[in-house]
Amino acid sequence: MDNIRIAKRTVDALEATGAEYFAWDADLIGFGVRVRESGAKSYIVKYRAGTGRSAPTRRITLGAVGKLTPDEARRLAKTRLGEAATGGDPAADRAKERAEILVAQLADLYLAEGCDTKKPSTVLNDRSRVERHIKPLLGSKRVGQVTTADIAKAMRDVANGATAMDKKTDAKKGRAIVTGGKGAANQVVLLLSAIFTFAMSRQIRKDNPAIGVKKYQTNKGERFLTTEELDRLGAAIREAETDGIEWQVDEERALRPTAKHAPKRPESRRTKIGAHVAAALRLLIMTGARLREILNLEWSHVDVERGLLFLPDSKTGKKTIVLNAPALAVLAGLPHVGRFVIPGEMATGPDGQRIERPRSDLKRPWDLICRRAGLEGVRLHDLRHTHASFGAAAGLGLPIIGKLLGHTQASTTARYAHLDNDPLRKASDRIGADIARAMGDAPASGGAEVVPIRRDGRG
Repeated sequence: MDNIRIAKRTVDALEATGAEYFAWDADLIGFGVRVRESGAKSYIVKYRAGTGRSAPTRRITLGAVGKLTPDEARRLAKTRLGEAATGGDPAADRAKERAEILVAQLADLYLAEGCDTKKPSTVLNDRSRVERHIKPLLGSKRVGQVTTADIAKAMRDVANGATAMDKKTDAKKGRAIVTGGKGAANQVVLLLSAIFTFAMSRQIRKDNPAIGVKKYQTNKGERFLTTEELDRLGAAIREAETDGIEWQVDEERALRPTAKHAPKRPESRRTKIGAHVAAALRLLIMTGARLREILNLEWSHVDVERGLLFLPDSKTGKKTIVLNAPALAVLAGLPHVGRFVIPGEMATGPDGQRIERPRSDLKRPWDLICRRAGLEGVRLHDLRHTHASFGAAAGLGLPIIGKLLGHTQASTTARYAHLDNDPLRKASDRIGADIARAMGDAPASGGAEVVPIRRDGRG
């Protein structure tokens, strides 16, 4: 864009365009404002490290707009440009200084300046992993001293639960809780890789020590419910929303002095789930949607007439979900009791007003139903995999399944390729029939006929 006079009014007027761009000052050459895709703005300086056109161009971030005033940023820019004019290289000097910073400081810098393109929920999880795993295990190390072996050891520590926290979600305080285990360990390594890639982009470090760390095989995403398991699941949901599921008394805990006595009346020993919770579980399996896509679903997103859900945001961005007849029936039977299809909780906003928040999870009712259905270890996300597996087994084709699930990459849907049995079975039947005819074991008309193996010694 054209050069501007950098001042509060002109900087405030800079808007996000969907692509990163720079606005340069008309008076001080090399002083400018960077506007990221997200709309975040920062003051920068650009100069040549050396003399002549062959000298490399460097950029330094002076600070975020809002943390520095235009006048403060201009004074800093003059200082940095003066250093460069006298033969210095402020960017190299800063990189050398930053190479001595601690991993904890680098992680904070990454969260502040390296997450502009990430969703808020992803940043929340990143921050939790930094505080609960990365800082305790590597935070006190100098950035330049971290080795691949250090990261591999940190991964093993997380997998073994060295820094694991309680398995619960503190939704009221808006914090995500990250637990230990192999899956969490893999996520920590991926985050460390992103942090060190960010360090390379800022010339804090020349390499990424997280590259080459072999992650754990977790086998997640390979659990598909069978027809018989779905039958048990459906029966458990119906029982839970009507009669309720009877408590399973832990005899050992019941003998403890602090144990509460179970109600004497049998009808009082049952746990029921509400219609909306039951509906959420059915929608998850009927649509293949992600958990948060259902819990964050608002009635304004539902188009019953066209049978569609228009989600303004999801893990993969804006998304449309096709509603089949059973899913439409579930929605049609639900009373409207608030903004969300699945009612959440009321909270007090910053201005003191009461606001409605989406439900945080379905953990307790899901655990109850899984125990009743004999499906211990099955995750809610496995309902999404099951939805896809039925489509693959029906021969609908992976591209169609990928579109229904909202996958942006074909490789994500490829996990269901081994379930796409219809074309494989046809091919196998064709080959088997041709071979059988050639061996004289099938009529010339052929077809996918099963031929018994001879046992008279002539075959």
